[in-house]
Amino acid sequence: MSIAYFVNSLLNLYFWLIIIRIFLTWIPSINWYSQPYKTLALISDIVLEPFRKIIPPMGGLDFSPIFALLFLQFVQFAIVRLLVILGL
Repeated sequence: MSIAYFVNSLLNLYFWLIIIRIFLTWIPSINWYSQPYKTLALISDIVLEPFRKIIPPMGGLDFSPIFALLFLQFVQFAIVRLLVILGL
């Protein structure tokens, strides 16, 4: 297994964790302080928090996950492409 494949898989997993987090926020009865939701929030907030500081919620809607996912896809494309070019 190449490094590019591993990095690509890891970033894909992270992408889907953020998607799951987005859908779970639509369920009001979830307690984000219990497991496994707490772990999911901690993992996804690493990428989401910087975007929340830049893009405040508008009309009660948080658009930061959209920009975080776009950024993550761009980073994934760039890093994996670079690793493939380098032959890793």
